[in-house]
Amino acid sequence: MQFDRIARARTIAPRALTLAVAAALATVLAGCAVGPDYERPAAQIPASYKEAAPGWKVAQPADQQDRGDWWTIYEDPQLNALEDKLNASNQTIAQFAAAYRQARALVGEARAAYFPTVGASTGATRSGNGSSSTSSSSSRVSNSFNVQLQASWEPDLWGSVSRSVNAQKAGQQSAAADLANARLSAQATLAQTYFSLRSLDATQKLLDETVAAYQLSLQLTINRYATGVAARSDVIQAQTQLQSAQASAIDNGVQRAQDEHAIAVLIGEPASTFSIPPTPLTATPPDVPEQMPSALLERRPDIASAERKAAAANEQIGVAIAAFFPTLTLSATGGFQSSVLSQLLTVPSRFWTLGPQLAATIFDAGLRQAKTEAARATYDQDVASYRQSVLAAFQDVEDNLASQRILAQEIVVQQQAVESARQALAIVTNEYKAGTVGYINVLTAQTTAFTAEQKLQSIAGQRMVSSVGLVKALGGGWDVSQMNRETGGVAAPAPLPASSATPVAQSGTASPQQAPSN
Repeated sequence: MQFDRIARARTIAPRALTLAVAAALATVLAGCAVGPDYERPAAQIPASYKEAAPGWKVAQPADQQDRGDWWTIYEDPQLNALEDKLNASNQTIAQFAAAYRQARALVGEARAAYFPTVGASTGATRSGNGSSSTSSSSSRVSNSFNVQLQASWEPDLWGSVSRSVNAQKAGQQSAAADLANARLSAQATLAQTYFSLRSLDATQKLLDETVAAYQLSLQLTINRYATGVAARSDVIQAQTQLQSAQASAIDNGVQRAQDEHAIAVLIGEPASTFSIPPTPLTATPPDVPEQMPSALLERRPDIASAERKAAAANEQIGVAIAAFFPTLTLSATGGFQSSVLSQLLTVPSRFWTLGPQLAATIFDAGLRQAKTEAARATYDQDVASYRQSVLAAFQDVEDNLASQRILAQEIVVQQQAVESARQALAIVTNEYKAGTVGYINVLTAQTTAFTAEQKLQSIAGQRMVSSVGLVKALGGGWDVSQMNRETGGVAAPAPLPASSATPVAQSGTASPQQAPSN
């Protein structure tokens, strides 16, 4: 018995040594990864904003801190309450939140490939053989019982698994940025719709006041007609003016109702049960600190998402290149097998197998090459998408800067126009009462005054909508550190400095036949 144990030990030792050597070699090689290392694609970044209004200051360090609830800068309690409801109940945000959870789960799925797969099985079979004769002595029935444990592991020799994990991590970060972008877009849309609605309330107030003024004017004309001073045509013109104003007051309610319904959808409530009491717009755009151009790459979640998609695509190139190299699989099986159930879990019934397996594809009709080229093409697409996002972001900022600057100038002139129109209307009305001018002069002055005041209300609303657009264009209260905190992953590359506005460089790729880099 002692001799058998020694012989068995001598047989097992070389196999165990072979498996240990293979595992050690696999561990060393697992530190190698083929494929190009990711570098953030170059993008053209201007040194300053062209449309920035004179007097704008560059944000101080305190201004760069996360503002979080950015809409509170408008100091409107009703808007604050609506934004809180949106953050809790908006269904578009809920969709992107679910997509983020899915991306996070895919990271765990990719990481699982780092570890061995272990399984267990048990079975029992009964079989027979022999002639078809009715004699039972010519047939044989046998039983087989087994219990076994299997384990297999494929070391990450060429970095395929690590590349896949990195790609999924970048995908998770991209999903986090997409979620932030969806939230920022919904928040900005709500604020813009809210200020548009308040602008319509201000217009409604103006229309109601205009209707009241036109009613007084009509009554004045009727009184003058009764005394024979005014003509019948003056009364008809005054009635027409009043009725047109009344029609405009009614028509204003259509757009207001639609804005109210849109807000209901944004905050996740049925439009049929939601309403906002009318309150004329009185707010003015707050001062929004200017961000440095290079900081825009950190402040915009859509840019961060596009950059992370490019990083994920770069890792997929390495995954495709790894397919050109052989794979090593380490497997082990052990258990018990016996024809007698009572003897199944005994030493004589045990068995085991150990062994590595090296496999390589010799011919695939260009499949791996095609996959590598496809991965590179996908990366180039994502790089172009990233650069386009950067260009669009700067356009967005410049558009809203120009809008804020021009509207600020326009509203000053329009306020002067309103004052002039009011003075002209007062003078013409007194002249009409004195009988020195005809009623047509009153109608003209009334129309001019109403148009001027309506334009003033419209500009005020546009300024508030543009102000929200500027906050959104600058990233609201978001920055990439939030994305990294949410994902717990590696931070995204630092933004390029403003002085590095260089021509776009071509992205580099690696040959599929390149040697693995340690």
